Amino acid sequence: MKPVFTHSLLACAVAQAFAASGSASAQTVQAEQPIASVVVTGSKWTVSDRASVGGFADMPIMDTPASISAFGREQMQNLGIRSATDALAYDASVGDAYNAVGYAEQFSVRGFMLNNNSGYRKDGIAIPADTQIPLENKERLELLKGVAGMQAGLAAPGGILNFVTKRPTNTDLRSVTVEARERGTLYGAVDLGGRFEDKRFGYRVNAAAERLRSYVKGADGERQFVSGAFDWQISPDARLELDADFQHKEQITAPGYQLIRGVELPRGVSAKTLLNAQPWTKPVDTDSANFGLRFDYRLNADWRALVTANKHWFKRDDYTAFPYGCSNEGEGYYPGYCSNGDYDVYDYQSVGERKTPFGVQAQVQGRFATGALRHVFTAGLGYAERHNRYGEDVYKYVGSSNIYDNLIVDPAPPEFTTGPVSERFTERERSLFVQDIVTLTPELALHAGLRYTRIASSQIPELELGWTASRDSFALPSMSLVYSLAPNWNLYGTVAHGLDAGGVADEGTTNENEDLGPYRSKQFELGTKAMVGDLALTAALFQITKGFEYERENGAGMPRTFVRNGDQKHRGFELAAQRNAGDLTYGATLMALRAKQEGTGDARYDGKRVTNVPELKTTLWADYAVPAVPGLKVSGQWQYAGKKSFDPENTVYVPGYHVFGLGAAYGMKMGSTKVTLRARVDNLFDKFYWRDVTQQLGGYLLPGAPRTFRVSAQFDF
Repeated sequence: MKPVFTHSLLACAVAQAFAASGSASAQTVQAEQPIASVVVTGSKWTVSDRASVGGFADMPIMDTPASISAFGREQMQNLGIRSATDALAYDASVGDAYNAVGYAEQFSVRGFMLNNNSGYRKDGIAIPADTQIPLENKERLELLKGVAGMQAGLAAPGGILNFVTKRPTNTDLRSVTVEARERGTLYGAVDLGGRFEDKRFGYRVNAAAERLRSYVKGADGERQFVSGAFDWQISPDARLELDADFQHKEQITAPGYQLIRGVELPRGVSAKTLLNAQPWTKPVDTDSANFGLRFDYRLNADWRALVTANKHWFKRDDYTAFPYGCSNEGEGYYPGYCSNGDYDVYDYQSVGERKTPFGVQAQVQGRFATGALRHVFTAGLGYAERHNRYGEDVYKYVGSSNIYDNLIVDPAPPEFTTGPVSERFTERERSLFVQDIVTLTPELALHAGLRYTRIASSQIPELELGWTASRDSFALPSMSLVYSLAPNWNLYGTVAHGLDAGGVADEGTTNENEDLGPYRSKQFELGTKAMVGDLALTAALFQITKGFEYERENGAGMPRTFVRNGDQKHRGFELAAQRNAGDLTYGATLMALRAKQEGTGDARYDGKRVTNVPELKTTLWADYAVPAVPGLKVSGQWQYAGKKSFDPENTVYVPGYHVFGLGAAYGMKMGSTKVTLRARVDNLFDKFYWRDVTQQLGGYLLPGAPRTFRVSAQFDF
């Protein structure tokens, strides 16, 4: 029986927040010296901050030879971040990648789309990104930018996005947040933490409920979430941590636009228009859940063992009145809309989709010396399996509508139903990894790592075709040198290999649903990290090369074939600065990227820009505490993205854009309760822009949000 959490769940949690804490008073754990853990809760990174995505050793971000962004819980609260989309808008190296309202949050980093099955992680274990990944029970987001073969095995060369789960607190935590947004969106959440009477046991409970009223009129829905995290200090040397969460979300999705006649951008359209607006449209209905385990054991003063595991469950019923092509003009356009804005409407249904990935990783880590050399050594094993189940979908033409004037069409006949659900894809990834960080001199360190990965996959894209299977193995090395110019100033150089999952051919190609299989990517990176007073600075030059995948022409009027041929080469420069001290705090990021296609032997592609990648993107935010009004802060944001190519042949470009936002926050005391009131307006000047360009499903454009407002109140007891 499917569990459905209603708003009463949130009400119960709020009641608990106000309840007397009794024996769970604000005390620290009364155990012998426990295993040390690192939790970053501030809104800045400093020389002492850690992030788990950079490697296996517990090292400061400053000393990690990789580009890493981290968003802590406090920073997410201050910036009103409710989703990964909100957070990653502050990093210029990140872009949307078919991130449709009401569907799934998907991103590209350094111009490469993250792998949907392996590029998103919960506490280091891969989970699919087929729905919004909730943030209510996350302590921070960590983004490793670039090739991550040694750290993660199978992952796109853009990097990995890791969601770090909140853990029990040593003192009582009682926090309630309520928020209202555009068109009547209402949100409420509670965060409860502390220790039980037996201080060896701790808890962290989060719950949220949301009535979704999107800026896209009609793309409405609801969401409920609940989670619990518990720990047990078994002994001074052993700690067990368990966590579980469940989310139900249903929302009508907002499809994107295609080019007019396949050659020019739509004009005069509104970001508020829902192309999925039919009386028979149903919301995309998703359930997702996780059960995580972490066991940490200190073997002695220098060595420890760690086991981490996670089981994920995902179910989706997918419904869309899908816009694709034009049959009302001449011989039609596929893909593309008609000159007057007409488009074909298809009844798309895919019911009972399921994914059930599981992952586990075990490692030992220790410190030792060989003569004058000091080592931080890690060795471990990893195992991951992924099972995807789905049935034959419904995709039937039912009529046409118009991007300027929605027309009602009849739904597909009742006999159009999805086929029986069965397992269609299985993948097992086994890996062995080692890493040694050697301090050669007080100023120079060598980071050397290797992951050996074996991948076995089976799939049956079409039932009548039968199963196909493949087995591959890869050695993925990574080597870096870190040189300390000064106590808070490091230079590094890195060479790394990655492993990318091959793309899958779209419907309508000659090899539709064919998986091209995994293949290598390669990265060179030079970077620097410094703390100048209270200002954190990072800069990196990089080059990443991977195989180029595209749909090859087979002659006029003939279906295309999805192939891998030639290379995608991304050369770029990243710059970031952040200050979090005094009355004025700010952050700035910049990415300049030259992403080209080459080596295909086809003049239509060679030397052309990669799609959906601006050559320059910047973000800037600032927060000012007004001295004359204690408790008042005002803030501003600016984002810029240059023009992007829509198609691999570079025949159509999407213009660049500037987007501005303003905000304010006021903190005060109401008795013993700390209250923070926040207000914010995004896209201040109501700018229309295309935020997302994708070649998926024939090529679509997704507009950015118009001017939107939000107000919230946070109560900390």
